[in-house]
Amino acid sequence: MKVLVIVAHPNIEESVVNRTWLEELKKHPNITINELYKEYPDERIDVEREQRLCEEHDRIVWQFPFYWYSSPPLLKKWLDEVLTHNWAYGSKGDKLHGKELILAVSTGSAKERYQAGGRNQYSMSELLKPFQATSNLIGTKFLPAFIFNGTYTAIDEEIKESAQAYVNHIFSRDIFE
Repeated sequence: MKVLVIVAHPNIEESVVNRTWLEELKKHPNITINELYKEYPDERIDVEREQRLCEEHDRIVWQFPFYWYSSPPLLKKWLDEVLTHNWAYGSKGDKLHGKELILAVSTGSAKERYQAGGRNQYSMSELLKPFQATSNLIGTKFLPAFIFNGTYTAIDEEIKESAQAYVNHIFSRDIFE
């Protein structure tokens, strides 16, 4: 299985969780890593390149820190520009049909804040629904997200363990069947 991880972190050098995840991903030759902010510092996305990368892989992962209940702006721009009509959706838009999609998301707040009655009032499952709707539109199979909550208070050991758990999640068959 060929896996493409699209990393969208605007400041990966100062990130703790996403940088640790990225370092772990780089140890696996069967994972292609596409760092959007590194690849497109001017935010001019090479749509043909991005579409080709998606076509060449079976499983696509969108990795990002949760920003204002969504993704960082360059991933949103990527979605707007790469997932074009008659390529990703529409009567002829079948290039991603049958591929699998996973979200890998980090949040600053603790898990308890993402539930009914919690500070944010909604679960991560509810807040990630627009990404699931996008998956439905483009014909990908939306697999369970990998979520790491509490980056503000996480200790090094938890973060390192999460990196290995993340890679295991990407390749796990059991949770997807």
